[in-house]
Amino acid sequence: MNLIVTGILLGIVAGIIDVIPMIIKKLTWDANISAFTMWIVVGFFIAVIDLNIQPIVEGILIALLTLLPCAILIGWKEPKSLIPILVMTILLGGLIGWLIPIIGK
Repeated sequence: MNLIVTGILLGIVAGIIDVIPMIIKKLTWDANISAFTMWIVVGFFIAVIDLNIQPIVEGILIALLTLLPCAILIGWKEPKSLIPILVMTILLGGLIGWLIPIIGK
């Protein structure tokens, strides 16, 4: 499967995984849509960017860098809410980084 398509599909899956707890916590739809679309973009970025480092580390780095602008806004008002966001970003970013080279061949 094409790397870009794989990245986008894995981004969609990661977005669904990330948004499920947000829906359960009854967060606003703009937050849910923002998180979901971020993962689609992250999947695309991980698929097309080659930093010549381990795929898992690359996925984590790209996911964290993509999250950074939103993390500043979120952390400004609710710093404690950054903990689960960062954990999910590290886990899902690493997972996407690991899976893209395997599935996208």
